[in-house]
Amino acid sequence: MKCRAGCGACCIAPSISSPLPGMPFGKPAGERCLHLSVKGLCTLFDKLGRPAVCSAFKADAAVCGDSREEALRLLAWLEQETR
Repeated sequence: MKCRAGCGACCIAPSISSPLPGMPFGKPAGERCLHLSVKGLCTLFDKLGRPAVCSAFKADAAVCGDSREEALRLLAWLEQETR
């Protein structure tokens, strides 16, 4: 599946344990990434400094669901289950 333009759920729901520019300690689950634009796009996309976990994430119906709201719920659940 292709990413839903402007969704950004994968930049909010999961924690990121590796450092990001401007976020040396990563980001906690549920916190909006500093690099998520107001249009819901990653400003680090295809740039050096983008965490490997972000580059490796692929949109999939199992975690993205049918809407941004569902993606936020599914990713938050997955985050909690793998904590």
